[in-house]
Amino acid sequence: MRRLPPLNALRVFEVAARTGSYAEAGAELGLTHGAVSRQIAALEDWLGQRLFVRTGRRMAATPAARVFAAEVSLSFDRVITAAEACGRLDARRILRVSAPTTFAMRWLIPRLERFHAARAEVEVAVTTTTTLHDELRGGFDVAIRRGSAEREAWPQHRAVAFLGEADTLIMSPALFARQPVRQLEDIAGHVLLATETRPGDWSDWLDRAGLGHAAAQRRRVFDHFFVTRQAVEDGLGLGIGPLPVLQTDLAAGRLLAPFPTIIVPRQSYVALIPFDADKTSTLTRFIDWLVAEGRVVP
Repeated sequence: MRRLPPLNALRVFEVAARTGSYAEAGAELGLTHGAVSRQIAALEDWLGQRLFVRTGRRMAATPAARVFAAEVSLSFDRVITAAEACGRLDARRILRVSAPTTFAMRWLIPRLERFHAARAEVEVAVTTTTTLHDELRGGFDVAIRRGSAEREAWPQHRAVAFLGEADTLIMSPALFARQPVRQLEDIAGHVLLATETRPGDWSDWLDRAGLGHAAAQRRRVFDHFFVTRQAVEDGLGLGIGPLPVLQTDLAAGRLLAPFPTIIVPRQSYVALIPFDADKTSTLTRFIDWLVAEGRVVP
């Protein structure tokens, strides 16, 4: 009979060592600070040595504990992989992805068939949010948002940057045929279509183009960008749109970018994985696929 350490205490220890905080470990696992402390103490009793030492107001893992935690994490990964291999081969696996509406419609969903071709047993269920800043509530395995990949930006999630973004001027081919925009001065005769959830897009682009004086030009404002994009395609005016998210629209001729070299860099898209998410091979391979797709030149 193998003499195993207390497995629940091992789980708590791995999270505490990874996050570097009893409080963060408790938040991730749904435990109180005291419960985390008791589990760590039980594991220390079993091992016969300290795993954490107090540094100021925090409990820090010892060097030996950090090495032990890395091995425990790898062991958990192997258990998960073995459990998946032991499961029914024909079982469908659902991966829940939360993404901004425009990103989901114009970039993610058109590419999903390539993922499904390699992982036919996985069903990717996409739910959309109407703004990049919607709260990160439960109900997903991966959330896609725009922002920094620094840990401080997403304290409850692991962030993986996979796609850069830049804004440029967009318009419909029909509007270009009626009222061409070949020089920057041609913009003056057009309506500017703006979005409430992207308030700085026009001012930033006009400044980059040296047209700050056009900020007071006639505008129409919509609540969300996917509405603005449709208004642009319908020829109601000029818009500011993100690349490469709209690259398929440009390639298909639904939209034009009159000045493709005048761009305003934006924050990258990041994949956010909750720290308490099951680290399955399906989840890992989807993140790897996102990163690979982000490297593909449009």
